[in-house]
Amino acid sequence: MTTDTTLDGATRSDAEPDGDYPGGHLPGWATDRAMGWLLTLTGIVGWFGSAMLTWERLHIYENPLYQTSCDVNPLVSCGSVMRTWQAELFGFPNPLLGIVGYALVIMAGVALLAARGPLARWWWVCVWLGTVFAAGFLVWLWSQALFVIEKLCIYCMVAWAATIPLFVLLTARMLLRGELPASDGLRRLAGEWAWVAVAVVYTAVIASVLAVFVPLALDM
Repeated sequence: MTTDTTLDGATRSDAEPDGDYPGGHLPGWATDRAMGWLLTLTGIVGWFGSAMLTWERLHIYENPLYQTSCDVNPLVSCGSVMRTWQAELFGFPNPLLGIVGYALVIMAGVALLAARGPLARWWWVCVWLGTVFAAGFLVWLWSQALFVIEKLCIYCMVAWAATIPLFVLLTARMLLRGELPASDGLRRLAGEWAWVAVAVVYTAVIASVLAVFVPLALDM
């Protein structure tokens, strides 16, 4: 069990919630240090995927016939996805949002790791709202890739892979620490089943990809 020094000079156990946790001690993955590493590492992975997409998009601007490094076959083709209107929903390439957004996630993670005491509730809420936007946007992109465009983008899936644990575990942590209102039953569920939820979401995404693209591949 580790301890942190709070802003008023007192010590606080990082394994204990600020309020009463219905299951006893706060799970290790929900501590401030663990959350700092989660934000930092998932931010790096998501930023890498966004940066690679931006790099490939610049090549397409220079040469419309350019074949991207992740053009594997007709069904797995970043270039084909990037040439659709969905890839520029706000009038500019979507990866630019990722470069800025995931950089902010990295900064939030580093700030959390460097903090000498607990951060304010408003800080956590702002970080969480950013992940809510990212998760919602990526769900929309997932639906478009599978059911409208019917093509996959490898670097897009890297961003999906980073955002799933970021959103699920941060939401569970917010519930446990009381930053989001919840009953004791929901808080207990979040504490005990957060990692299972991450695995379930990963499984659902993989299953949906296989269900859509395996028949398409067989028809080619």
